[in-house]
Amino acid sequence: ARRPTMHVVPQLLVSTILLGGIYALIAVGLTLIFGVMRVVNFAHGEFLMLGMYLAFWAFALLRLDPYVTLVLSLPLIFGFGWLSYRMVMRPVIHASHNVQVFTTVGLSIALQNVALVLWSADSQFVRTSYYTVVVRLGSAVLNLAQLIAFAVAVLCTAALFAFMRWSYTGKVMRATAQDRAAASLMGIDTGRVFALTWAVGVTCVGVAGVLLAPIYPVYPTVGLQFVLIAYVAVVLGGLGDMAGALIASLIVAAVEVIGSYV
Repeated sequence: ARRPTMHVVPQLLVSTILLGGIYALIAVGLTLIFGVMRVVNFAHGEFLMLGMYLAFWAFALLRLDPYVTLVLSLPLIFGFGWLSYRMVMRPVIHASHNVQVFTTVGLSIALQNVALVLWSADSQFVRTSYYTVVVRLGSAVLNLAQLIAFAVAVLCTAALFAFMRWSYTGKVMRATAQDRAAASLMGIDTGRVFALTWAVGVTCVGVAGVLLAPIYPVYPTVGLQFVLIAYVAVVLGGLGDMAGALIASLIVAAVEVIGSYV
């Protein structure tokens, strides 16, 4: 009875790491927004859904590979995040937490229903030429699309950590997160910092959506499937702690993978 159990351990380990890498990219964007702005973004999953639809329509209409779409769409996703902050979040950034919660929940409902009206509730699929390609790592088997998504997610997460740690803008964002009033007194434009933070967080989850499109079906409420897990990872990792969110994402992925197996 031990042999099958030991034989499946590498597969469970690989599946956990691959899934955890995607969860981490979603959770890091969410915890960045909370850490700097002190806003819980309940529309986070809908931005992921829009990223998935972006990859689907680029593939369906233009035959663009999702990973080509990812590179080309980065300015578009960032711009949409900036615009959504200016139109929706900017008026309530200094309001009470209740107002902010209702605003992000309302944005979530609005985006879901716009997607339903425009694209119906039917599941859509991105079937690339490498959709069925399998890669073997020892006794573990994984899909090529999963491996690519994991690699890109890790690169994006590492780039965000480096940006926050070593760039001047990242230091300004961290200073604003530590003490908003003191940052303003030091001449930091906190309004621009909040807009940038929101746009970067949306870009992270939008990138995750493009990466997930070749693996999971695309439909208007698909964001709920992932963002609830991201909330768990953010809370488990310590609200506003990006490193904690990364570790918690791997823990949550391990629970999901091993629990599904058992």
